[in-house]
Amino acid sequence: MIFEQLFDTKSSTYTYIISSGKGREALIIDPVIENTENYINILKNLDLKLVKVIDTHIHADHISGLNELNKRTKCSKIMGEKSSSEVLDIRVKDNEKIKIENIELISMHTPGHTDCSYSFLMNDRVFTGDALLINGTGRTDFQNGNSHDAYNSLFNKLLKLPEKTLVYPAHDYNNNKYSTIENEKKTNPRLQVGSAEEFSEMMNNLNLTIPKMMNIAVPANIKGLTLDQVN
Repeated sequence: MIFEQLFDTKSSTYTYIISSGKGREALIIDPVIENTENYINILKNLDLKLVKVIDTHIHADHISGLNELNKRTKCSKIMGEKSSSEVLDIRVKDNEKIKIENIELISMHTPGHTDCSYSFLMNDRVFTGDALLINGTGRTDFQNGNSHDAYNSLFNKLLKLPEKTLVYPAHDYNNNKYSTIENEKKTNPRLQVGSAEEFSEMMNNLNLTIPKMMNIAVPANIKGLTLDQVN
């Protein structure tokens, strides 16, 4: 299997390129628009055909490469059915399968950070978007976020996965590449709570600043802007 984890230093975003092997079909999760050329070069070098591209949610800190990659490769654009994006080809429901050749992902609706947040389970690993971060969780104070929804997504969905499941988030700010469900249960400070009310009180009192790109990124990602429209 080909598994490339790429990091965008400006937004601290992780992008994932996945394929069953050289010369095969590929999919990309959470691309950043400025890095499109790099993704294209990796695909060419590995002789991969990009057929599907997925965003875990509408991002507020960067413009997605979803539509630009579609423009360049004719790949299908995929998000969860709750997404406000106006340019999707496929909207997946909770517990729906996404397949490319020998690769299969299962969608998990994990709202809380946003109402359109989805995670994607692939065998021994789960791509959690911003729902579950390494030693953290996604904020819940904008884009129809909801701390009680986040608690349910975390404690009744993601943390119910096998403990050895690898956690690959959409962001990390401390040079961590991955974790496990077991590690997050034990060490993630946001998860050391006894109830939804305790979690909600913690999340509702974080007093975080609004992402610098939010007023640009959110409408751009809803409209599916491409590089020529952004620049």
